[in-house]
Amino acid sequence: MPIVPVSTAAHRAAFLALPRTLYADDPNWVGPLDWELQALFDPRKNPHFQEGQAQWWVAYTARGKTVGRIAAFVYWPKARKYPVPTGGIGFFECVEDYAVAQELLATAQAWLAERGLLAMDGLVNFGENDRFWGVLVEGFDSPPAYGMPYHKPYYAEFLSRYGFELYFRQESRELDLRQIPDRIVRIAERAAQKAGVTFAYPDLRHLRRYALDFLTIYNDAWQYHEHFVPLTEERVVRLVESLRPVLIEEMIYFAYVEGEPAGVILAIPDLNQIFRPWRGKPSVGQLLAFLWRKRHKYAWYRRRGILTRARVMLMGVRPKYQRRGLESALAYLPVPPVVHMGITHAELSWVGDFNPAMLAVLEATQARKSHIHATFRYYFTAEARERARTASAIISRA
Repeated sequence: MPIVPVSTAAHRAAFLALPRTLYADDPNWVGPLDWELQALFDPRKNPHFQEGQAQWWVAYTARGKTVGRIAAFVYWPKARKYPVPTGGIGFFECVEDYAVAQELLATAQAWLAERGLLAMDGLVNFGENDRFWGVLVEGFDSPPAYGMPYHKPYYAEFLSRYGFELYFRQESRELDLRQIPDRIVRIAERAAQKAGVTFAYPDLRHLRRYALDFLTIYNDAWQYHEHFVPLTEERVVRLVESLRPVLIEEMIYFAYVEGEPAGVILAIPDLNQIFRPWRGKPSVGQLLAFLWRKRHKYAWYRRRGILTRARVMLMGVRPKYQRRGLESALAYLPVPPVVHMGITHAELSWVGDFNPAMLAVLEATQARKSHIHATFRYYFTAEARERARTASAIISRA
């Protein structure tokens, strides 16, 4: 079975088109738009190529039918942070045939091994982990929120059969914004009245300033998580600029204590409610209509009840400001204006099992569990696995 590196327009077209065939009968599938994937693998558009490498492949039958695809990549600043050098694989799609999956995974492993990697994570993104990250293992009965992956149920089984181990799980929950528990409301209102505590929406005309506040919060709030990689000013500005086209001020809320950045919640419209009928490949007419209708904070879609959901991408409070009610304040205070806009539901997405504080917030909201994703890791040798486990044990005891 030929597995071919993507090097021609025909290969690229086959790579992009495969999910539309695999999920043709699945009404819940919403995949990345073709142009989003092409940008990820374009060194001119993805800055991770400045310190990284990537390759993508397509698998064909002897008769030329496309039956699988995969990508492998390494971002060196992150790969070297792990106890053993670790790359990634992603954008895997495959017919229900383990032999095809095995060859694709082995091809990706060999490419990474040639570059000195000793492990690979999957299925992940060649970019930030805010999108296209994890393997769907629960929640096949509803569409994913924008940026969250949707997969065939057998993908996790294929990865496990190859030898991948569970690295961590990511939980997402669906919250009715019109039914915030009274306890959260009370805590939020008390927190807002404390001396020195203020809240602010960002002024998107001065986005860089708020990007730096975000940087301060993120690097402090997440620093104690295993294998945390700090954001740099360049990376956070780049991340925020990439999100600028979809940002709505009312969905971003900062908390300050004595003028110092203390916490943030960042949500975006769930554009999959708009993109779902496109099946990943919008026509020129659909794109032009979207660009016109997205004006005024997607008012055209909101007025017609097409856009009713948001995706909460991130919420965090710096350690020294935790247990002051700021988590509840960030979860509730921005909600009434958002509901007034017609956004009645939100998915609280991508909360890792390594983050018990945020899992507790999920429980407190009484939100309904919607999707579970898993990030898997595969060690190329027994020695690499032992080195990683020894390092993790030392970190746990520290």
